[in-house]
Amino acid sequence: MELTATSTSPIEAAPTAPDRRVYFRGDGEPRSPSQIAAFLASLPSIDPDSYSRGGFVAELEAAFAEKLGKEAALFCPTGTLAQHLAVWKLCGDRPRALVQASGHIYNDTGDGLTRLCGITMVPLGEGRPTFRADEVEAELRRAATGRVVAPVGCVVVESPVRRAWGQCMPFEEMQAVAALAREHGVGLHLDGARLFMMSAATGIPGRDYCALFDTVYVSLYKYFGAPFGAILAGPSRLIDGLYHERRMFGGGLPSAALAAAAALSGLAGFEERFAAAMVKGRELMVALGVEPFAHGSNIFPFRKNVDPAKLTERDVVVVPDAGAPFLPLAVNTTILRQSNEELLAAFAAAAP
Repeated sequence: MELTATSTSPIEAAPTAPDRRVYFRGDGEPRSPSQIAAFLASLPSIDPDSYSRGGFVAELEAAFAEKLGKEAALFCPTGTLAQHLAVWKLCGDRPRALVQASGHIYNDTGDGLTRLCGITMVPLGEGRPTFRADEVEAELRRAATGRVVAPVGCVVVESPVRRAWGQCMPFEEMQAVAALAREHGVGLHLDGARLFMMSAATGIPGRDYCALFDTVYVSLYKYFGAPFGAILAGPSRLIDGLYHERRMFGGGLPSAALAAAAALSGLAGFEERFAAAMVKGRELMVALGVEPFAHGSNIFPFRKNVDPAKLTERDVVVVPDAGAPFLPLAVNTTILRQSNEELLAAFAAAAP
C-alpha cells in the first residue's frame, strides 16, 4: 500500500462487512490479519510517521490526550513500555513503587523496573483484586521511617484487574489512595489498559478516573482494533520529549502509522457502542440468572453447564477457563450482532 501524506482521518474509511458471530471473550472485536489488511486497504490514504512521530501517530496522541483529559500523550508499541516509562519518570530519585500483588506490572514484566531502573516494587493487597488506602498509608510510613530511608516515588493502580476477572477498585477507594499520595508528594499512575470497560461498567467518565492520576496507560489493541500499541498520557512536563527514552528502550518503531490508523478508527464512537453493549449484556445476564461480581466490569461468571460446541453452532463463542469455577462471559461490542432473544435461545439449546 502506498503511504501518502494527507489530512484525511482514518475514521472515514468504509466499514467492514457485518459479522453475526458473538464472542464472549476479550474486550474487543477479534480481527484476523486478513481483516486488518482489508481495513487498511480501505483507507483513502495514510499519513505516515517517522520513528513513531508525526502523521497519524501525532493525531492519535492528540485524540487520546483530549479524551483522557491530559495535556499530552505518547504512543508506545507495548503497554509494558508505556508503564515502565511512567513509573520510572514518576519515581525519579525515590526508588520504591507501590503496586498490586495481582497486577500486571508485578507479575508480567520480569521485574523490569528493578532490573532496568533500580526501582523496588512493593506489592500490596495480596489475595485480593486491589489494595486499600490504609495499606498505602502504612507502607508510606514504613518507607519514610526506616533506618535507611527509601522513599516511595509512585503508587500504581490497575483497574480493572485482569487476574481478577475484570474487577475494579471502587472509585471511593481510588480517591482515598490518591489523596494519600498527594499528601505525601507521591506520584500516581493508572494502569487503565481497560479504562473504557471500567467507565462503561460504573458510569463514571474516564476523565474522572484519569483526573486522580498523574499518568494513565490505555491499550490500543485490546479493544480499539489496532494490531499493537499503547498510549501513555499525562502532564506535558513528563510526556514532552519522552520519545527519546522510548527510543532508548527500543520502542521507537520506524513506522507506527498502520496501528495508529486502526486505533483512530476504533476510537471513533467506541464509548457509545460499548455503553450499548453493556446495557444489553447486563439484561442478558439477568435473563441467564448470572450474579455479577460486586465490583465487576465487563466479565460475568456463568455458573451453569453448557456445551461450547453447541453454542458455536449458533455463532456464539465462549472459552472455558480450567482455573475458574465458572464460565467467564466477557461482554464486548460483538454482543450487538444478535438479539438477546437469539442469544438466550442459543444458551438454552446448549444446556445439557
